[in-house]
Amino acid sequence: MRYRTFSESDYETLAALDLAAQRQADPQFDALPERERAGRLHTSLAALKFYERSEHSFVAEETVGGSDQIRGFLFAQSVWQGDRPVVLVRTLTLAPDAPAEAAAGLMHAAVKSAYDCAVYEVHFAMTPTTQAAAHAEEAHLTGQYGVIHLGTRAQSAHGEKLAKSSL
Repeated sequence: MRYRTFSESDYETLAALDLAAQRQADPQFDALPERERAGRLHTSLAALKFYERSEHSFVAEETVGGSDQIRGFLFAQSVWQGDRPVVLVRTLTLAPDAPAEAAAGLMHAAVKSAYDCAVYEVHFAMTPTTQAAAHAEEAHLTGQYGVIHLGTRAQSAHGEKLAKSSL
């Protein structure tokens, strides 16, 4: 599995993966009103263009049958909180048949990009998709919201610290 930034040539694949993931999460997705369907998708053209430039968004790519296939994506952005920046993860979306390690790899790519930019917190909603990644990064939980503290703050941050697990 490889983790990389994405480009315009990936947009169609990302939109198809997003739609497949939404349909798996909710078998009635196609019956929802158009506005609701559009609101649940993460891959509008505007969102794709924005996250392509965010420096914290990545795809998981795997070679299958001799061709490279995108198996998941993570969209994140740096956000100024008034006293410090954080990287905020909007979504971590996997193909329905993606390998389990894809989520942890995508989250680690975002953590590394945050650290490289001197941003020491990565925030995300705790979902079934982010749960294994949260454990792999030893995130701290505040309700159903996880924060990965980088550097020495990881030793003293509030919240329940998740134990590292092997995939």
